[in-house]
Amino acid sequence: MTTLLVSQPNFADHQTPQGHPERADRIQAVNEALEDDHFADLVRREAPYGDITLAELVHDGRYMEQLRAARPSEGIGQIDGDTFISADSLSVAATGLGGALAGLDAVLLGEVDNAFCAIRPPGHHAEIDRPMGFCLINTVAIAAREAQRKYGAERVAIIDFDVHHGNGTQDIFAADASVFYASSHQMPLFPGTGHPSETGAGNIVNAALRAQSDGEMMRLAYSETILPALDDFAPDLILLSAGFDAHHRDPLAQLDWDNADFAWLTAKLMDVAERRCGNRIVSLLEGGYDLKGLAGGVRQHVAALMSGAANTLKD
Repeated sequence: MTTLLVSQPNFADHQTPQGHPERADRIQAVNEALEDDHFADLVRREAPYGDITLAELVHDGRYMEQLRAARPSEGIGQIDGDTFISADSLSVAATGLGGALAGLDAVLLGEVDNAFCAIRPPGHHAEIDRPMGFCLINTVAIAAREAQRKYGAERVAIIDFDVHHGNGTQDIFAADASVFYASSHQMPLFPGTGHPSETGAGNIVNAALRAQSDGEMMRLAYSETILPALDDFAPDLILLSAGFDAHHRDPLAQLDWDNADFAWLTAKLMDVAERRCGNRIVSLLEGGYDLKGLAGGVRQHVAALMSGAANTLKD
C-alpha cells in the first residue's frame, strides 16, 4: 500500500487568538508525529496553492465576498464567537485546498493508493452560506465536487469521524444522492445537528454517541450502521473528514476513544475501499485539539493507511 502525506508549508499564517484550540501547533504536532522511521516509506509532498474560487462548487455566490469582507488587513478578525480570520487566512485556506486536491489527484491518477492531508483550517462546519466552527471553506466538500467534475466520479462517500457533527457537509449534500455522508459524533454537542433522523435524500447516516462512549460503542456504531450503509452505497472514492477530537484527552468533547480505535476504524474503512473503489481513500485533517491525543491518533491512522491493518504501531 502506497500512502501520500501532503503537508502544508504556510499553516502558521492562519492566526487565531492566544489560547484558541485551533492553532498552528496542531500541524506541527502532526508533522513531528510522522517523522520517525516507521513512516519512512510515506510519499511526501508539500501542498500547492489551490484555486480558492473552487469554493463556489459548494458555497453560494457571495460566500467568498463575505470572507474577504471579514478579513482584516492586519491582525485577527472575528466572524462569530469562535471562528476567526487573519490577514493571510485565505491564502492558508487556499493552500489547504490545494493540498486536498493534490491528494485527490495522486489517488485518482493511480500514483498512490491513498493519501493523508495535514491541512488547516478545518472545513466540515462551513455551510453553503456560512463559515462557522473554526471553518472557513468546506474543503472536503469541494474535493468531493472536484472528484465529480474533474474525474467523473459518480458516487463519492464522505466519512466524518470528527467528534463534532459536520453540519456544513451535511448541509451541502443533503439533497444530493450522488454523495454519501456518514458521521459519528458526540450528541449533544456543538453544533447541535446530526440526529439519526436526519437522512437527507437517503444519503445521510448519522451515528450519535453519548458522552463517555468508548471504542466499543464506536465499533458497534460503525459495524451495525455506517459500514453496511457505506458498502451498500458502493462508492467510487472515499473521502475522510479525519478529526481526532473523539480521543479521550481532547478538551472540547467527552468521548473516550484511544489511539488504537483510530487504527481499527481506518482499517475497517480500508476494507470497504478495497472491495468497492480500488483502495481509493483521501483523508483530510479536521479537528483534534489535545496535541498528544492528536499526534497519537494520527500516527495510528496513517500507519493503518500504509498497511491496511489495525494495531500495527506501538504508541
